[in-house]
Amino acid sequence: MLRTFSEDVESSELIWHRDKEERIVTILEGDEWGLQLDNQMPLKLQVGKQYIIPQEEWHRVIKGRGNLVIEILKKPRV
Repeated sequence: MLRTFSEDVESSELIWHRDKEERIVTILEGDEWGLQLDNQMPLKLQVGKQYIIPQEEWHRVIKGRGNLVIEILKKPRV
């Protein structure tokens, strides 16, 4: 699934949340956007890099410049 966060999104809309399943997120486009997991310092997202968000882990996206375009995959069960 592709998801786009607009450069016009209000930071207040990027709230802490958690997902029912583990996710693999690939950054396709974005500049200075970040990801923060619960009890961790924010990470600067890098185009082309994958990030794993564990199941039920609180996290949030931190606004950068331009649009953020990501691909979200559910992590395959082993």
